[in-house]
Amino acid sequence: MLLAHKIELRPTPEQIIYLDKACGCRRHCFNQLLEHFSQDGMKWSRAAAYQYYIKEIRLKFPWYSEVSSRVTRNAIDDLGNAFKHFFRRVKEGENPGYPKFRKRGQNDSFALRETPKFDVENRTLRIERLKTRIKMRQKLRFTGKAKQVTISKCAGKYFAAILIETDDYDKKDTDRRTSVGIDFGIKNMALLSDGTVFGANQKLKSNLGKLAKLQRRLSRKVKGSNRRARAKHKIARLHYRITSQRQAILHEISDYVTANYNLITIEDLNVSGMLKNRRLSRAIADAGFGTLRRMIEYKAELRGCDVVVAARWFPSSKICSRCGEVNTDLKLSDRIYRCDCGLEINRDLNAALNLNKYGVDTFKPTLKRTQELSKTGASVPASMVTA
Repeated sequence: MLLAHKIELRPTPEQIIYLDKACGCRRHCFNQLLEHFSQDGMKWSRAAAYQYYIKEIRLKFPWYSEVSSRVTRNAIDDLGNAFKHFFRRVKEGENPGYPKFRKRGQNDSFALRETPKFDVENRTLRIERLKTRIKMRQKLRFTGKAKQVTISKCAGKYFAAILIETDDYDKKDTDRRTSVGIDFGIKNMALLSDGTVFGANQKLKSNLGKLAKLQRRLSRKVKGSNRRARAKHKIARLHYRITSQRQAILHEISDYVTANYNLITIEDLNVSGMLKNRRLSRAIADAGFGTLRRMIEYKAELRGCDVVVAARWFPSSKICSRCGEVNTDLKLSDRIYRCDCGLEINRDLNAALNLNKYGVDTFKPTLKRTQELSKTGASVPASMVTA
């Protein structure tokens, strides 16, 4: 399997100059190619892009040779992927989103996709045409063959995302419990059907005062001045801190559920629709429901557990987890679920219990049929495997 490990780098001032040059060369080459193929009568093809790169761009801009040639050549692949997704969206009738020119300071990065151009040894990284090895903050988490490295810059920090081909991933599949249902929310980020609670994930809200203060300072600075640049850098560092805090909680939740349960049932939330609620949109975006779902799904696949996504219109909050009666009059303000059968329970815990039951009921027929096919020696259809 292919797994990536993103590690913060500790470059020296000389190495920072090289990394910035490499990011600039990749961005410049990408923009030159995009400008050429955006002209009337020009059709995109990788072969034509490579010929234009060799015969025109590299000769016109000799300073490309100060960094590895693969930095700029890989810009052809990047633009090719951008056009690929553009044509796909056109074919599917979506908003096409034509490839855009890269701007300095936004998503600065470059990639080396050939092993001879880089290598990792202990806590150091070697890059072609850089005389010294770059120190890394930690060792690689996985053992195996390094396939590619992507160097990126964010808020003045440098990171290396190293893609490893490995088979030694620890599934941590011992002492797992059978199943769990997870109810997502704003007050509590996740409430599990066994009563485990993960608190609110509102890191932007807790930093809004500091962010507003820094933005007011930025508005008073003269454009183009060094003080404005420093003020802008402080804002970027704060945004990076908020993102890191949010990601830490999402990783904690996804790690816990995928390491402790064999069957996980989650909601199919319409996050884009929920963001249209002007009163809750910032809190919903701050929580990161979509990111949490993606984390749970890919970690469950790695660790060998199963994920069931409940139907979008499944009324998990309105069903009594004891008798099954549906309370159609339940409002969002009702935080305690009360049923005629005498049940009084936290609304979110009731929803988690219903999701757990939904997942077990959905998965049982599939599991039973799969076991029957396995006993007879027949192949199991891919459509019967819950993912």
